[in-house]
Amino acid sequence: MLTEQTFHGVLVWAVFGAAVFTCVSLLRLDAPYGRHYSGRGWGPEMSNRAGWMVMELPATVVFAGVYSMGSLARETVPLMLLGVWQCHYLNRALVYPLRTRTAGKKMPMVVVGSGFAFNVVNAYVHARFISEFGEYGAEWLGDPRFLGGLAVFAAGFALNVHSDNILLGLRKPGRSGYSIPHGGAFRYVSCPNYLGEVLEWSGWVVATWSLGGLAFFVYTAANLVPRALSHHRWYRLRFPDYPAGRKAMIPRVL
Repeated sequence: MLTEQTFHGVLVWAVFGAAVFTCVSLLRLDAPYGRHYSGRGWGPEMSNRAGWMVMELPATVVFAGVYSMGSLARETVPLMLLGVWQCHYLNRALVYPLRTRTAGKKMPMVVVGSGFAFNVVNAYVHARFISEFGEYGAEWLGDPRFLGGLAVFAAGFALNVHSDNILLGLRKPGRSGYSIPHGGAFRYVSCPNYLGEVLEWSGWVVATWSLGGLAFFVYTAANLVPRALSHHRWYRLRFPDYPAGRKAMIPRVL
């Protein structure tokens, strides 16, 4: 009989598999939304803002629901990890899309659906582990892995939000189109917001010390590194005066 823990493990390896598929796909074509979406060939569409919220909300709603059913849900370390997770996804699912000025922009529903499905699975994997299958006693509060992981997550979150603020500030009311972002980590890379998110989930791997955390980190990198390369090429093609010294995502490396 398939136990829940075995099923959970299967889903973790499915996330690793999704990372491989995603990386290969995005190295061959640009993700069809935002600046890379032409509005053709991807089927039914929906509002970009609504699509983003629908796609990301399972990461917070499903996570909270699954977490609440765990036997460790009221323990200190799981509660802290719950807060860390929700800090990221409440910003990503609600705060960020409500701040964007994307009137009239569309997103293919196939992108929304695939993101929705992934976030349901991923939320279950992590919520169930930290509130039921993981072992996080009081001693974990002082463990260097937990403290160091939280510090890296916080640094990545700060970089992600600060970079988003710079991007959101480029589009003033009544103004459309794109321009070159400056300031902050944009002095070094084209996509510091993506770098921040990768740092967040690398910290999560260490803080949770879990295979599921590693799977999600690998998936995040597999998703965001090709997108950063795509954005970087787009900037260089669109703006002849684009800063020559910038890399795509990792200063002086990539």
